[in-house]
Amino acid sequence: MYLIAESGSTKCDWMLVDQSGNYVDLYKTMGYNPFFHSTDFIVDDITSHKDLMHIANKVERVYFYGAGCENINLNTIVKKALQKVFNTAKVFVEHDMKAAAYSTFDGEPCITCIIGTGSNSCYFDGTTIYEEVPALAYILGDEASGSYLGKKLIAAYLYKKLPKEIAYDFDKEFGLTKEAIFDRVYNKPHANVYLASFTRFVGRHKDHPFVNAFIMQGLREFFEYHVTCFENYQTTPVHFVGSVAFHFKEELLVVAKEYNVQIGRIVKEPIMNLLEYHIKYQFQQEIV
Repeated sequence: MYLIAESGSTKCDWMLVDQSGNYVDLYKTMGYNPFFHSTDFIVDDITSHKDLMHIANKVERVYFYGAGCENINLNTIVKKALQKVFNTAKVFVEHDMKAAAYSTFDGEPCITCIIGTGSNSCYFDGTTIYEEVPALAYILGDEASGSYLGKKLIAAYLYKKLPKEIAYDFDKEFGLTKEAIFDRVYNKPHANVYLASFTRFVGRHKDHPFVNAFIMQGLREFFEYHVTCFENYQTTPVHFVGSVAFHFKEELLVVAKEYNVQIGRIVKEPIMNLLEYHIKYQFQQEIV
C-alpha cells in the first residue's frame, strides 16, 4: 500500500492506494508544517488517529507534500516523524508547491499558484519546478491567503474601521476582546491558522464594498508579486490550488483579466489530481 499526503498549514489529506494506484481510503488530520511543528509533535498527533495507525504497518511508501517543506533541514523534521510512524515504509518528503504543480499539470508548461492558508507560486515545465520569488509566510507575505484576509479583517475590527453592520455580525459570531485576539495571535502557536479561520466570515461578507476592497487588494498584490514575476505570465496558463482561490473564484477571475492572465484550473483540494499525476508519472517505475 502507498500513502499520498498533501498538507497545508491547516489540514492534511492522506490517500491510501494499492500498488496499482487504485483508491482504497482517505484520511484527514491537521496540517503539519516544520516551521511550527517538531518531529515529536507530528508523531504524537498522527498516532492519535486510530484509522491511520490501523494501516501503518501495511504502508510501503509515503509520498508527503507539505507546507514549509522547502529544504533538507525542514524536510528532515517531517521525514523523521513519518519514519517513526510508518516504520516499514520508504518515505519521500517534498514541498507542497510540488503537489500543487503536479495536481494541475496537464502535459504543458504552466504557472501554478497556491492560495489557501498561505500563498505561493511556481513555474513547472513538466520536469523542473522554478520559484521566481520566495514565499514570505504570514507575517511578511502570504498575499490574498486566508491568513492575509483574517489579518485584514481583525485589524479593521480592532481599529474600529469595520462598517457597523459587519462589526455587529463579527461581535455576534465571535464575541472576541482585543486581549483574546492578542493572546491567540502573539502567545499561542499556529497564529496563521487562527487568522485563516476567519476566511469563512470574510466570504460571507465579500460583496460588501469594504470587504471586497481588501479581498481585491490582496489578489492584486498576489498577482504583482507571484504571477507577474514570471516573464511569460501572459502567455502561459496559470493554475490555482487552495480553498481561498476556489471560494473567491469570481474575484480571482476579475483580477486575472486586469493582468491579462489566462486562468487554467482552479482546484480546491488537489489530492485526487495528485493521485492522477502519480499514476501517470511517479509510479511508472513501481507499478506492476
